[in-house]
Amino acid sequence: MSELLYYDLKDTAGVVPSLSTQVCRELGRRIVGGVVREGDLIDDENKLCERFGVSKSVVREAVKLLVAKGLLEVKRGSGTRVRRRASWNLLDDDVLAWHLSVEPRPSFLNQLLDVRQVFEPSAAAWAANSATKAQIDEIRAAQQKMESASEIQDYVVADALFHRAVLRAANNEVLMAMEGVIFSALLSSIRLTNADPRDNKRSVPLHQKVLAAIEAQDAPAAEAAMKEHLEDTRERLAHIMSGTNGK
Repeated sequence: MSELLYYDLKDTAGVVPSLSTQVCRELGRRIVGGVVREGDLIDDENKLCERFGVSKSVVREAVKLLVAKGLLEVKRGSGTRVRRRASWNLLDDDVLAWHLSVEPRPSFLNQLLDVRQVFEPSAAAWAANSATKAQIDEIRAAQQKMESASEIQDYVVADALFHRAVLRAANNEVLMAMEGVIFSALLSSIRLTNADPRDNKRSVPLHQKVLAAIEAQDAPAAEAAMKEHLEDTRERLAHIMSGTNGK
């Protein structure tokens, strides 16, 4: 669900992926998930054609896409190998989305949350200064959906829409370029911190404070409220991951 929601938030879910994109995504998930490890050779072209039931041209295009994302390298005579993680384009939308389909890496989650703590408080402050009535209505609508959600999935969607609305209400084109990173961080953390419905009661008032400050056009209060919310998220993540092994 989280990977699909990521594409929904990026407004790309309605686009039917080509066969090469589908193969690219399936291979990409396996690489990001560690099924195929860094330094490993992937299956040869014939085996990939047989596995996915596609032509060689489809496989070749899928491999090209993964090469462009930094996940694979092709060397004549020695095959196609998974590159070191340090070479991956971690800001690529697909790479960010694929992280949502595998077991979370604690270090990566913390790094994503670091990014949220850098950008989202400022986004809330800018939203307080520049949000239009329509944009504030969008934030409020997401907040109301959070409050009325009876299922975890509904709450997760509403929470994601709330943060997207705040981000877009900042009306900053450069910040919008970071949208995918923030969505990935948000969805990665939400699926852990809000796995228990009781946690929603703790989180909702923190969102309400952000909304109230934006409605009041109080930038310092909006920034402080978002910082408080993200600090609470970090505390809950630290508690959840304290017993999790991973790098």
